[in-house]
Amino acid sequence: MKWLIPPVLLVIVVAVMIALFRGLPEWRMLPEPFNYLIGLPLVAAGLGLAFAGSHRFRRANTNIHTFRRPDVLVTDGMFSISRNPMYLGFALALAGFAVKLNTPANLALMVLFVLVADLWYIRFEEKAAEEAFGDAYLRYRRRTRRWI
Repeated sequence: MKWLIPPVLLVIVVAVMIALFRGLPEWRMLPEPFNYLIGLPLVAAGLGLAFAGSHRFRRANTNIHTFRRPDVLVTDGMFSISRNPMYLGFALALAGFAVKLNTPANLALMVLFVLVADLWYIRFEEKAAEEAFGDAYLRYRRRTRRWI
């Protein structure tokens, strides 16, 4: 299932969130317009963080594909605060979609995405980074948190 890269999973989860929004009863978390006032900035911040991380990888001329060997160990900028700012951005965006759509079940989908990212994607990437960069990656991992 190496075709199921994180952005593809993100799109799938958003599609399921929309389906739940349309298919579940009208029980909502927040009164309008608070769902928009909270949700949309979270979506924007999350996608901005993910795109900024992607841009940093492109500037470093390194591979961004989850299931390919990394070329360059990026540890500066936002990567000095979080080893996975792109996943953090996706999680924030999904939290924003859940709030904007105002369907409590969608928060569970966001949590599911975080678990899949943490247990599948990130573990795979960390192993690949350790194999590729050895002690440099281990030092980076000791000083920088996985999420925040």
